[in-house]
Amino acid sequence: MGEDVPVPIDRSSAGDPARSLELLWRVPADAPRRGPQQRLDIDTVLAVATGLADADGLEAVTMRRVAQQLKVAPMTLYTYVPGKAELLDLMLDSAYARMPRADTSGRPWRARLTAVADENKALFEAHPWAAAVSTSRPPLGPGMMAKYEHELTALDGLGLDDVEMDAALTYLLTFVQAHARSAAEAHAARQDSAMDEEQWWAANAPLLEKVLDPRAYPTAARVGTAAGTAHGAAYSPEHAWEFGLGRVLDGLAALVDSRTGTEPR
Repeated sequence: MGEDVPVPIDRSSAGDPARSLELLWRVPADAPRRGPQQRLDIDTVLAVATGLADADGLEAVTMRRVAQQLKVAPMTLYTYVPGKAELLDLMLDSAYARMPRADTSGRPWRARLTAVADENKALFEAHPWAAAVSTSRPPLGPGMMAKYEHELTALDGLGLDDVEMDAALTYLLTFVQAHARSAAEAHAARQDSAMDEEQWWAANAPLLEKVLDPRAYPTAARVGTAAGTAHGAAYSPEHAWEFGLGRVLDGLAALVDSRTGTEPR
């Protein structure tokens, strides 16, 4: 039997962890570099790499292409960043650092968590590539830590212990990331087919009517027709967001209520 081949995936903290941390926190090198004075800095490299990723996806971000954009030799770029893995950590942390963070102090907890969800949704809309990156080992830079600190405040004072606070935040952000991926896939499908959802269904409906017997799939036919009519598509990112976020918050409400002694709503 053949071995399962893992699907390649971009993930954070995949490079040299010590070097990544030094770059994330801008720890100066122990010894001064020899040779001519450097004319670039890490932030300039990050701006170019992020621009490439925003425009063409992470696959467009190679050390060679970033160097070309900066008009330097590829080997020169390696004096700033060891490789793409460390560069990705820096790109993510920089995006986290630049996220707007609303002051929701004094607001109900559901409003606070909704703001956190909206902030992360906006992050993935601005940087779609970020939603495709696995962050099970997050880049532990200043941007990530500021983001984590800010988001935990939305769960503070609800009677949850520290492990539950972390788990509740992960639960919320996992939903946001999954939604961002689905929304990006729907957008890519529209771009690739040069059709919107209604046009795509109109083009395929005649054949579908010939091959699909609604008597064989009565529930699927009924529900699919109702959903398609309501959304004008098989999938509506907007409806999926509103419905899904509401259910995530309802689930967390059960946990919060159990800790505060409130009757379940």
